[in-house]
Amino acid sequence: MSTRNGRLTFGVLGTAGIARKAVVPAIAASDHVVGAVASRDGKRAERFAAERSIPRRYGSYEALLADDEIDAVYIPLPNGLHAEWTRRAGDAGLDVLCEKPLAVDAAEASAVVEHCEDRGVTLMEGFMYRYHPRTERVLELVERELDDVRTVTSTFRFPLYDRPSDVRLNPDLAGGSLMDVGCYPVSLVRTMLGTPDRAYAHTNDTRDAGVDTELAGVLEYEDGRSARIAAGFDTQLVQRYRIDATNGWITVERAFDAPDAEPVELTYDIDGRRGVETFDPVDQYRLQVEHFADRVADGVDPLTDGAEAIANMRIIDALYESAAGDEAVHVG
Repeated sequence: MSTRNGRLTFGVLGTAGIARKAVVPAIAASDHVVGAVASRDGKRAERFAAERSIPRRYGSYEALLADDEIDAVYIPLPNGLHAEWTRRAGDAGLDVLCEKPLAVDAAEASAVVEHCEDRGVTLMEGFMYRYHPRTERVLELVERELDDVRTVTSTFRFPLYDRPSDVRLNPDLAGGSLMDVGCYPVSLVRTMLGTPDRAYAHTNDTRDAGVDTELAGVLEYEDGRSARIAAGFDTQLVQRYRIDATNGWITVERAFDAPDAEPVELTYDIDGRRGVETFDPVDQYRLQVEHFADRVADGVDPLTDGAEAIANMRIIDALYESAAGDEAVHVG
């Protein structure tokens, strides 16, 4: 879609915390702007707009999609609503930056991607960690210096305190720890090792909510490589990964939701050379927004595009299928 002097005007569908705390400030810090916000609760939209100095607010998502001054939408709605409103934004000719995961399963993700392709709009899934310079450096080390990566281990857990109305505990809205935070380790493993051949998972529902509040999974490759992932809502915050190869390893702490106001590090031991690399503070959400806008302007698929979203969802589907049947299943 064409933009005004290269500047995108975003509409925000929903008032979720991730929008308030991270993405709307990131857009405001970039060369782009938020022109409108919508909520099904008009008063909530009004409060959000006032708090973030957004000029227009709407009491329905449909009204925002009809705003002629909007170029693109950011969708931070509950998981179960991502696909519907991505399609409807595409119908309005708007490019879409959608929070992860794009859909509830791979079949729905495929349908959404095809829909957006048919409408000629850019679609990007919001895996912000992929745009951090540290992630880029890890990929460079993996490609240039590690020999034969054999295994990846990744975890993302945090304490989700008892809030029965939290959408992340709602099975009707595709809640659960794998969908909320486990999708990051899945994405990381795919980025480092590619798509696995088999998946095995165990889940636990400690809240009796109808969703997984804990998940542990193993991803296996025909050539003997493997990965282990974990996600959960019941223990203290941990977000890390480790990559092990025949000639060394790389470890990253605070791996996904990296702080934007303090430095972060990666540690490695490669060919007997031990090192720590430090990265200056950076807003990875801003980098994500800027990447999206650049790809819209150039008409090029984003790094975390629809094809990536489908591939991630195939692994998530296999993990859930395995947990339900208590046996390893083939991916895809």
